[in-house]
Amino acid sequence: MAASIMRLHFHDCFVKGCDGSILLDSSGSIISEKNSVPNRNSARGFDVVDEIKSAVEKECPHTVSCADILAIAARDSSVLTGGPSWEVPLGRRDSRGASLSGSNNNIPAPNNTFQTILTKFKLKGLNIVDLVALSGSHTIGDSRCTSFRQRLYNQSGNGRPDYSLDQSYAAKLRTRCPRSGGDQNLFFLDFVSPTKFDNSYFKNILASKGLLSSDQVLYTKNEASMDLVKQYAANNKLFFEQFAQSMIKMANISPLTGSRGEIRKNCRKVNG
Repeated sequence: MAASIMRLHFHDCFVKGCDGSILLDSSGSIISEKNSVPNRNSARGFDVVDEIKSAVEKECPHTVSCADILAIAARDSSVLTGGPSWEVPLGRRDSRGASLSGSNNNIPAPNNTFQTILTKFKLKGLNIVDLVALSGSHTIGDSRCTSFRQRLYNQSGNGRPDYSLDQSYAAKLRTRCPRSGGDQNLFFLDFVSPTKFDNSYFKNILASKGLLSSDQVLYTKNEASMDLVKQYAANNKLFFEQFAQSMIKMANISPLTGSRGEIRKNCRKVNG
């Protein structure tokens, strides 16, 4: 679940800040973010958060927010897969609402241009270094065929594949990601060490084997990000240090503090 939990934290923070809004189910006036394009059929790990929350509530009721639980669980997901650790600043509170439109519009998509992705990061106070470092979380986890199909068959709307993708790798991907069907078939984001948090993601990009268009454009569309990809591919320690710093920065996007928001009893619904 490590990659899924980390992704939940990321998809939470990019919508109204790190406030646990992604965890809310639809009810009353709330339209859940779980049904947005970036989350539908792919966001998971909600039951893990529920388990953590109920254990925490037993020990110290009404004290630890769902947003904080997500931030800590994301850090632990890194540690448990061999990645870096960091001190997680705490004190976030939970939102009383969700934003479906924010979820649809603010989260970077795998087929966005480099500039669009960078703009979405900058709007959250994150820079190009954060973008490249945080993309390194794709060293673990899977992606669905539907997220990269256009690269295999129709990259720019001209019926031709993406030539920035290694062609023997592309041929291999086509066997399980056909032109139509197989949308939910899963593929490792980092086929070299898919369950180990390391810098092989960046080495894959150097070899034109980044799975998503949003991975490969880090190397092909911008000189500064290309330079960062090279640095992290060459130096695992440097990547780990920057990843930890960027995760702290991301987890600090517009938190609810003081009397704003609440500490939910149940992460799926606002307090009665």
